[in-house]
Amino acid sequence: MLNYKQLHYFWNVAKAGSITRAAERLHLTPQTISGQLAELERSLGTDLFRRIGRRLELTSAGKLALSHADEIFQIGNELEQSLRSGAGSGEQSFRVGVADAVPKSLAYQLLAPAMALAEPVRLICYEDKLERLFAELAIHQLDLVIADRPLPSELGVKGYNHELGRCTVAFYAVPELAARYRSTFPRSLDGAPFLLPGDKVAVQAPLTRWFNEQQIQPHIIGKFDDSALMKAFGKAGAGIFPAPAILSNEIGDQYGVEVIGCAHEVMVRYYAISIERRLTHPAVVAVSEAAKQSLFVEGDPVR
Repeated sequence: MLNYKQLHYFWNVAKAGSITRAAERLHLTPQTISGQLAELERSLGTDLFRRIGRRLELTSAGKLALSHADEIFQIGNELEQSLRSGAGSGEQSFRVGVADAVPKSLAYQLLAPAMALAEPVRLICYEDKLERLFAELAIHQLDLVIADRPLPSELGVKGYNHELGRCTVAFYAVPELAARYRSTFPRSLDGAPFLLPGDKVAVQAPLTRWFNEQQIQPHIIGKFDDSALMKAFGKAGAGIFPAPAILSNEIGDQYGVEVIGCAHEVMVRYYAISIERRLTHPAVVAVSEAAKQSLFVEGDPVR
């Protein structure tokens, strides 16, 4: 009979890419993991990994085993959640990872429908870098990741991208700066002090292209992976910053800034990334449907 503990060790090594990283995640010694993997390979009568230098690479049998292990542990996770939701308070856990590039107010608007379901849901929300969130999704520690970019195929993580919506980008600044740079927008932005998203934020590349097309060279004061930190600098008057146009009211109220203008050619997209091809978790379905029906609508609120 298949030893599922050994299969779980194999699955973690395959996802982590090394025995050492899997051992750290599982709080075990590398020797324990290595020994259990050897036992699993002996019981199956085939090698699951081949060593290439310091890397471990899945064999054909290993790839097949990983595919089945993904399904086994997904079913196990669903069973655990179903049993937990049927006991005690009756609340079903909804574990969401939010990329730090996603604006906090937008994350709230996206997740609010999940908390309004007839069946109660306990929201467990994490914010982190996308790479770490994708790793947690891969080992079924998250039900959903909300991100500003789709899941990259080269990561080797089995997941599915569900686009929630898209909107244009607006430029914001404190009233003094807004008055100075609004009159001849967008030409006025040439040489203007700018706070920009970091290199790993999806909207940065299309913004750079837009600046080039408009023959604008902004004076870059700083780059920020965290959108809230960028807005905090903007609130202090450090420079102009870009953000989704659909959030103009919230951003204006919270940070005391005004809209200078919109880059209608620059689209920012948001995705719900899950381990399910077809969305079935009621909270995930609620998030997806509400985003498409009410949050992301045709047309721009800023003109």
